[in-house]
Amino acid sequence: MDRFGYYIAWGCIAFVPGFYTLPSLYLVKNSPRGGDGGFLHVALNLAILLLGLGSVVANYWVDLQRQLVRATDGACSIWGRRPRLIRAKYRDETGTERNSLLLASGFWSVGRHFNYLFELLAALCFGLPALAASPLPYLYFAFLTTLLVHRALRDEEKCSKKYGRYWDEYRKLVPYKIVPGIF
Repeated sequence: MDRFGYYIAWGCIAFVPGFYTLPSLYLVKNSPRGGDGGFLHVALNLAILLLGLGSVVANYWVDLQRQLVRATDGACSIWGRRPRLIRAKYRDETGTERNSLLLASGFWSVGRHFNYLFELLAALCFGLPALAASPLPYLYFAFLTTLLVHRALRDEEKCSKKYGRYWDEYRKLVPYKIVPGIF
């Protein structure tokens, strides 16, 4: 959707390496301290680590479900069941009719962009060791939240135009974009 230009080049070369590492850079200079003046409690560190690792694994699992369905044309199992699919037709920019599978099973039955939730949880874990010491380690999480919510809204518009009535049907099966019951 976005063409390569100054915005993308500057973002990849300068913004991403600088801004995305802010939580780590902050924590290097500001080691978190527990109530007794020592490092954070081992259980809290372990909980943050497990949440972060679990989010990364879940993010890959979400994508794996979609890849499996596309690779097998839906002849597979998602969470122990045949996947619920919408076989959508659309026309590409040349006017050629194409087919696509819209997955409404597994993680993709929870939210149309549910993978973004796991990306956000992983990003949150980068700053969590700072607890409430400063908002600085949470700027990456705030930026990523804004970016992914905006991307979800753009994706919704793009998919609605691309798939038409099929996307309407999909939205009825999967009513939430990212967070069930909220958005």
